[in-house]
Amino acid sequence: MTTNKVLSIYCEIAPRVAYSFREALAGLVDAIPLEMVKIPGGTFVMGAPPTEDRSSNSEHPQHEVTVRSFFMGKYPVTQAQYQAVMGKNPSHFKENGANCPVENVSWNAAKEFCAKLSELTGKNYRLPSEAEWEYACRAGTTTPFYFGETITPELVNYGGNYPYGEAPKGESRQQTTAVGIFSPNAFGLYDMHGNVWEWCEDNWHENYQGAPTDGRAWVDRKKSTNHVSRGGSWSNNAYFCRSAYRINSYADFDLKYYVGFRVVVSSR
Repeated sequence: MTTNKVLSIYCEIAPRVAYSFREALAGLVDAIPLEMVKIPGGTFVMGAPPTEDRSSNSEHPQHEVTVRSFFMGKYPVTQAQYQAVMGKNPSHFKENGANCPVENVSWNAAKEFCAKLSELTGKNYRLPSEAEWEYACRAGTTTPFYFGETITPELVNYGGNYPYGEAPKGESRQQTTAVGIFSPNAFGLYDMHGNVWEWCEDNWHENYQGAPTDGRAWVDRKKSTNHVSRGGSWSNNAYFCRSAYRINSYADFDLKYYVGFRVVVSSR
């Protein structure tokens, strides 16, 4: 599939006007503010169909989930935002700029960020549930990516030498890029595919048998202490960046250079 064909698919799902608010954080000089976009509630089919190329058992069975409205970070948390809240920046790619996503962050560190941000603002910031993340990523689409059947490096920061479907090979940047430089999805969210993996609240489960259908996080620490990440990263093959793809890791493991997060807060 050519870049033009991918772009033509994307044009059909251009972002609609969304309500958002900005959270004031001290010290964000020449940096992107923390902007939260309202994600409308709705029902969607979570997971990949068995016919989707490169889908795995962990993405099955598909199941219907109803999600309540919430606010989600327009971008993954940036290095500047993390520095403003936590007083440090653990990122490997510091030289790429303060508006690149923070990475080298464990699930525990992401949770600590949410707790401190909640204390600063008086709101209940948290990590998204896995269902909220996929619902927000898809933004009404059912294809492997919110752009359509495939992606190209002109649309997403991923390992362009390893395309998906009929897409050609392309640039592999081998590093993070500033948030917001690629096109958003229909909810107005950026970088949901590629750039950095994003932590979710949920414990890891091998498949969706018995998964919640109300959008809440699936927390069962008796079965697994690992947690879910979504979205793929700058280093990954395109198929890792699919809306349904999921991986897991220990809560204190930072998946060096590859993993960050974005925050959500309940709709007000």
